[in-house]
Amino acid sequence: MANQFLEQARQAVNQLTNMGNNQGQEKQLEVARNVIQSAYTNSTPEEKQELQQLEQQIENHLQ
Repeated sequence: MANQFLEQARQAVNQLTNMGNNQGQEKQLEVARNVIQSAYTNSTPEEKQELQQLEQQIENHLQ
């Protein structure tokens, strides 16, 4: 079974990076980070690597 939190993390980061700079971005950032942290719990090593990449996408987006 695929890690549902991983899929949610992908979607949350995608939404965040497509938002640009608007009022909802801070809330979406919080959502994305929380989902990523939740996804780590039941992740395989490969999924953890992808989660790290998603975290890097967030950091790159904020710069």
